[in-house]
Amino acid sequence: MTIEQGRVQVEQGTAMRPATGRPVVYATQGVISSGHYLTSMAGMRMLLSGGNAFDALVAATFAAAVIEPTASYSLGAESVFIFHDAKASEILTLSGQGVAPRKTTVEFYRSQGLEGIPTGPGKQAHLGLSVPGVVDALFSMLERYGSKTAGEVLAPSIQYSERGFPHYEYMIEGLKSPGVRAAWANYPPGGANVFLDNGEWPNPGSWLVQKGLASTLKRMASAEADTPGDRSAGVRAARDCFYQGAIAKAIVSSCQGVGSVLELSDIGEYHSKFERPAKTTFAGHDLYGQGPWTQGPVLFQTLNILENFDLCALGHNTPEYIHTVTEALKLALADREAYYGDPSFTDVPMDGLLSKEYAAQRAVLIDPEKSFPDLPPHGDAWKYSTGHKPTSLNNISHPVYATADAEGNESAKQGTTHIAVQDRDGNMACSTPSGGGFSKSVFFPGLGFAPSTRIEMFNFVEGHPNVLVPGKRPRTTLVNYIASKKGVPVLTFGCPGGDHQVQGNLQIMLNTFIFDMNPQEAIEAPRFATDSVTNSFYPHVYLPGQLSVEEGIDQDTVNDLKLLGHQVVRAAVCGMGAAITRRDPDTGILSAGADPRRACYALGW
Repeated sequence: MTIEQGRVQVEQGTAMRPATGRPVVYATQGVISSGHYLTSMAGMRMLLSGGNAFDALVAATFAAAVIEPTASYSLGAESVFIFHDAKASEILTLSGQGVAPRKTTVEFYRSQGLEGIPTGPGKQAHLGLSVPGVVDALFSMLERYGSKTAGEVLAPSIQYSERGFPHYEYMIEGLKSPGVRAAWANYPPGGANVFLDNGEWPNPGSWLVQKGLASTLKRMASAEADTPGDRSAGVRAARDCFYQGAIAKAIVSSCQGVGSVLELSDIGEYHSKFERPAKTTFAGHDLYGQGPWTQGPVLFQTLNILENFDLCALGHNTPEYIHTVTEALKLALADREAYYGDPSFTDVPMDGLLSKEYAAQRAVLIDPEKSFPDLPPHGDAWKYSTGHKPTSLNNISHPVYATADAEGNESAKQGTTHIAVQDRDGNMACSTPSGGGFSKSVFFPGLGFAPSTRIEMFNFVEGHPNVLVPGKRPRTTLVNYIASKKGVPVLTFGCPGGDHQVQGNLQIMLNTFIFDMNPQEAIEAPRFATDSVTNSFYPHVYLPGQLSVEEGIDQDTVNDLKLLGHQVVRAAVCGMGAAITRRDPDTGILSAGADPRRACYALGW
């Protein structure tokens, strides 16, 4: 073949197609991957103007509240963070998870005839409104680790909201979700005057201007501008405007106006938390993530179980592989239901749960010929813990919810988003923000957002680690992770998707560590997820034995899984919006992948 013939073949598409639908993004100065290209650009603007990864993450996370509201994320919601500070050589997590308001007690809800905390699209959504946490966390990160002012990181968000940006397909599909119009009708006008075009669905590429949200963002920037002193003083002033000033008062007035029990003191007393991460080891890597106030350790427990199997020999996404991973997940999720909760309020045997010996004991319960028909019993993690099991945890019953078909599980279709940044100096930062979904919450046009309803994840079982208590964090589904090798942080992982989040993260990790996929390959590979656990979201649907698989998993594999006892259903996605960023420890080259399941994009320079 001549050079000219080869060129023609490539140009006319007759050469071999790429392994992925999108390329891996390689760079030397910085990379960012997020749920939308304009979100990524907000962070990239910080990197290009001399900012670090923390500046970029804060700017992009604020921007996502403007660009990605149908990913069920708003300024009135929450986020979890994990990051590596290169200067201190330290990995920490940051909890931007809001807490239960003071008046939201079990007794209060039972006085309303309820045995759970309701959300929309029904008429009791106001009873689930939670304390917002993400804004405090963002400003805390900016003050402690960033270099930009509040005004600088807010500038892209103000521009997007005030001047507008184009509607896009994923957003419009989210607006068409059946619960959205119902929720807006129950708490009129909702977002109809903001997101619809004279009551009709907008067209892709049409303008979206969010004046209420722009006003909220500009108030924070103005508070900084009006405050004398250094950068830190200005950042704190922007934060205080949201939590103690005009915005806080507007939030409380709006919420109380529809019947919420949220009070000004609930917001004013809130503070995010920097914490040491939970960790485990797998395939020559140290893995770090959030503690048991999230479902994050489920991934660590599952990896510890899977160390007892030759996953590479099973083969990627074979029936045997999917079965083994799914059964290991069920065992870990059973422990999530029994043990996980805010450790500031309950004793959690983390050393026992993450014990390799405990994992080996759990691994023998996996039958290679038969699936668990429902969620298996939890293990005795206290036996492997140096702590002592509190007597209050003896004989605790677990909440039981009615089963339902998948079509009735609207929460499985709800969104979240994820943002990951690395810079040239070795800083890494991730956020997974969520909450304030249009169909679950109450949208306030004056504020420009809907508050979170994350307290729906509590239960009312006395003594349970995740029982509702005012001031407590609900056991959130939000997670993200960092991996290091030989003591050097090299990878970040994140994959939105409700109860599928930890499962999606698990699979993109296994794709990376076991099957040597690059970031884009690991993200694009077909995924699966067990639904055989009580859903964390109201109304807490339970689908025993159900296994969701994406279309990329072939029918022969599905048939074999059914023979093993799995109740297999096809799903459009099993987690969507995944991102992986990587730093080559030898060369310093950065790379990133982004999920084509929605409008995610990675950028680098």
